[in-house]
This record gives sequence, structure tokens and C-alpha cells, in this order.
Amino acid sequence: MKNAQISALLAVLLGLSASAFAQTPGVDLKGTVGYVIDQRGYVAKNSTGLCWRTGYWTPAMAIEECDPDLVKKPEPVKVAAPAVVPPPKPAAEKITLAADTLFDFDKADLRPAGKEALDDLTTKIKDIKLEVITAVGHADRIGKDAYNQKLSERRAASVKSYLVSKGIEDNRVFAEGRGETQPVTGDKCGKSVVKSKKLIECLQPDRRVAIEVIGTK
Repeated sequence: MKNAQISALLAVLLGLSASAFAQTPGVDLKGTVGYVIDQRGYVAKNSTGLCWRTGYWTPAMAIEECDPDLVKKPEPVKVAAPAVVPPPKPAAEKITLAADTLFDFDKADLRPAGKEALDDLTTKIKDIKLEVITAVGHADRIGKDAYNQKLSERRAASVKSYLVSKGIEDNRVFAEGRGETQPVTGDKCGKSVVKSKKLIECLQPDRRVAIEVIGTK
């Protein structure tokens, strides 16, 4: 009975010893010492400050005091920076509004119906972020090319002036003339260029200013 108790006690003491060694720097699990220890219990060092290693030393026994390069240091925990989510950009919906203002023969003054069309257009513009308005003037084929070019420019300028008078910024409206080069009547009125009441009435759609408004909601 006593022998059994002694054996159990020795086992406990050996376990405690191994545990103490395992927690001691420079000592492995078997209690093997990797560095020479002086009488004070410190690691012995030479004149240059280097630690004396025992013949049992292995890299696994390295301690910070003697072999800092061999001591495994815990890697710093990387904390991921919170992702910055940019606020969603407002969707830009490009819209185009088109309208025509028609003019009397050989005139650049807006008709009442043309003013109504522009008034309606300026009302719709209030609901969008305006980018640009283009006003392209046109003329019918009656008359000389150079004259019709000037007439189409005057018609476009007339539309621009009216829009500006309604509060549209001057630099937002671009006016130009295309003369008689872009008729919408095609061959509907024949090929005659002789001025007649019938031809003047037939070519009425060509005497116009095409307006385009571009903006975003």
C-alpha cells in the first residue's frame, strides 16, 4: 500500500516538474536546459554579451534574451478597415423634348401658335436640370440659297430671344440656321421653284425652327 502511494506521489511530482520546465524559457519538455545557468540563476554570458549554450541547445529552446531572431513572435492581428460604401449617385435620366415653331412665308417673326409651343416647352423645362437647348432654323426652297440661309438664322435667333425672355439662360440656348438644305416636305410639293400661292402653302412645314431640349431629371 505504501509503495503504491509513493509511486503516485512521484508521478505527481514528475508531472509538476515537467509542467514547470515546459513553462521555463530555454528548457524543453524533458527538462533539458539549453543555456548555461550561473550560480545566481541567470543565463551565463561571455565578455561580448552572448549567451552560453549547452550541448543540448536546439532552436526550439531559444529565448528572447539570447536569440531574439529565433523566438516566434505572435503575428499582429490585422483588423480590417470598415468598408466605405459611397452613397448611391442619383440616377441621371437624360430626356429630350422636341418642338417646331412655324413661320409665315419670308418672315422671321414668331406666330402665336409658335409662342404657345415655346410657352409649353418652358413649362416642361422647369422639371428638369437643363443642359442645353438647340434651335435650328429652316427655310423653304423658294428664293436664293444665300437669302434662305440668312432667313433660317433669323428664325432661330427669334426663338432664342423668346426663350431668353422667359428666363432661360442665354448661354444655354444655341441657335443656328440650315437654310433650305433640310426640307421635311420632300417631293410632296413637286420640283417647281416658281413662287405661287399653292407652292407657298405646300411648303409651309419647311418654314420652321426645330427645337431640342436636353437635360436630366
